[in-house]
Amino acid sequence: MKASGSSGWRGPVKFRMPTAENLVPIRLDIQFEGQRYKDAFTWNPSDPDNEIVVFAKRTVKDLKLPSAFNTQIIQSIQSQLADFRAYEGQDMYTGEKIIPIKLDLRVNHTLIKDQFLWDLNNFESDPEEFARTLCKDLGVEDPEVGPAVAFAIREQLYEIAVQSVSSARESRLSKKSRRGSDYGSASKASGLSMDLVKLFSFKSSVVRKRKDLDIYEPMVDLLTHEEVDALEAREERHAR
Repeated sequence: MKASGSSGWRGPVKFRMPTAENLVPIRLDIQFEGQRYKDAFTWNPSDPDNEIVVFAKRTVKDLKLPSAFNTQIIQSIQSQLADFRAYEGQDMYTGEKIIPIKLDLRVNHTLIKDQFLWDLNNFESDPEEFARTLCKDLGVEDPEVGPAVAFAIREQLYEIAVQSVSSARESRLSKKSRRGSDYGSASKASGLSMDLVKLFSFKSSVVRKRKDLDIYEPMVDLLTHEEVDALEAREERHAR
């Protein structure tokens, strides 16, 4: 991945996903008349809203879902996009902020766990490219694992970006009440920041801490049919 190639404190930037493509993670889990539709994908917030209608109609048709799913899919996507757009135009702090990303996923028969640090200040980072490289390095053959990994990364980056808006807001309030203050409050709010910069070479958006290899080393396991059935039964019980 390309690096931002810069260091030192940066002021606020306008809210967006801290990645090369400004894509919103969308998660659907809809139940109706004994049928359930679950999906996770990304959406470009700049796309016209009529694309949502087209997507919903195609999904209902392809999966042979009851027509009532059409409205619920549309409303769920519109609601999540509205949440994202509500932050657009607001300031967020990302400078010198390196965050931990954790993966704990089951995709079909593949169980994957990993943990690494991600440069939130690199707006050229590409979760999809990273996911493809990770799966290749780990010998993961299921083509559905890569997109699931990328989506999990984007969900966590989105959450941190929203928190960064709050950090920027708190910093503005602090400066209004105390003239001459530095960016200490925003830096503290970032959690992992300047102390972790020392671990980062700025040659990539991702780094693993050598001293914690037992924690940060990726783990992949292939589950048997029986193990998958047991997990799905447990997930079904929890969903009720």
